[in-house]
Amino acid sequence: MTSTVSANNELPLAGIQVLDLSAYIAGPYGCTLLSDLGAQVIKIEPPEGDNLRKYPSTLEHESRAFIGVNRGKRGISIDLKTPEGYDIFLKLVCKADVLVHNFRPKVPARLKIDYQALSQLNPKLVYCAMTGYGSAGPMADNAGYDQVLQAMSGICDSQGMGKAGPEIVYGSVVDFYASAMIANSVNAALFKRERTGQGSYVEVSLLASALTMQSTRLVWAEGEPKNIERDMRSGGITGIHPTKNGFIYLSANTPHFWEALCTLLGLQWLATDARYDTVRKRAEHANIIIPIIRNALQQRSASEWEAHFGTRVPCAMVRPVDDMFEHPQVLAEGLVREFSHSKIGKYKSITGLIKMDHAACATERAAPDFGEHTSELLSEYGYSAKDINTLLKHGIVR
Repeated sequence: MTSTVSANNELPLAGIQVLDLSAYIAGPYGCTLLSDLGAQVIKIEPPEGDNLRKYPSTLEHESRAFIGVNRGKRGISIDLKTPEGYDIFLKLVCKADVLVHNFRPKVPARLKIDYQALSQLNPKLVYCAMTGYGSAGPMADNAGYDQVLQAMSGICDSQGMGKAGPEIVYGSVVDFYASAMIANSVNAALFKRERTGQGSYVEVSLLASALTMQSTRLVWAEGEPKNIERDMRSGGITGIHPTKNGFIYLSANTPHFWEALCTLLGLQWLATDARYDTVRKRAEHANIIIPIIRNALQQRSASEWEAHFGTRVPCAMVRPVDDMFEHPQVLAEGLVREFSHSKIGKYKSITGLIKMDHAACATERAAPDFGEHTSELLSEYGYSAKDINTLLKHGIVR
């Protein structure tokens, strides 16, 4: 079992204060990754709350998506459009190290929370803007969402290759890649601040993230046509195949793994056939090889083949995500732990994604209920109980 860094001051971002003004997935999960590394994250929501809270969910009292994306934070709701709310926000900014938002480029200046304004108040602030398309160009002020960018950038077209039409890759893959870009960029800016003493303006976009995810395809050499085949799928054997019971993914691109696969399937003759001794040849003759492979796979179930292949063939039985809560490898790595939430009670979720000095960097705090820490945080910033009650009564905070 992997150990966990338990004391906050042992984590690399201990003492770093992050203001998370973002909503949905990319910005919030980027801040969660910073929380895992020890940062103290304050999630600031508008009076209506993060829209992700309203997404359909089989949980009765909270959105499963919101819970999964926002662990490790304290929550406060502030109406930034009121003078009193804006004043509270500025007090938070004065003590903050990092601010992350996902407003469209024209919005921050309108709310008086743009980098120019806030960096004058706090020159050491690392200000991260998460946008859909960047801050320049004809689409800068368009609303950008994961699947919109998938459709625009070629991901849907590539996913649907050989099928009836384009397909979405579910799981908010662009959002989560962008969240990693946020955490990486913010950490780089904090490192720069250590050397220069100055904050930075950091920008991450869903467009850049969607294109970066396709770096193997986005290569256009001089003299070649633009609309050439760019797919990276190796073809042939690599892929998902039916078995006697269930499906299994196989990868056999190297000579070593190809030989092992054929041997363990009882098809040694296939491994020595010169017509199929390279990945390219196997792709070219997939219509011949795949039926042979799949016929052999019908002798056992997917779980039996997974055990039979063991370490000799890269493979995985196709499982539902809920199997991951109790998968022995996941448990051994300490990637799932129990949290306690004020409304839904105890629940299990992923954590400890990063290890440092052989210990997992992990937060113990669950995602906040709406406005859960409003009074607590205002008290820490010098507001009296009377002041807090007045602010709550007038809807300045929630």
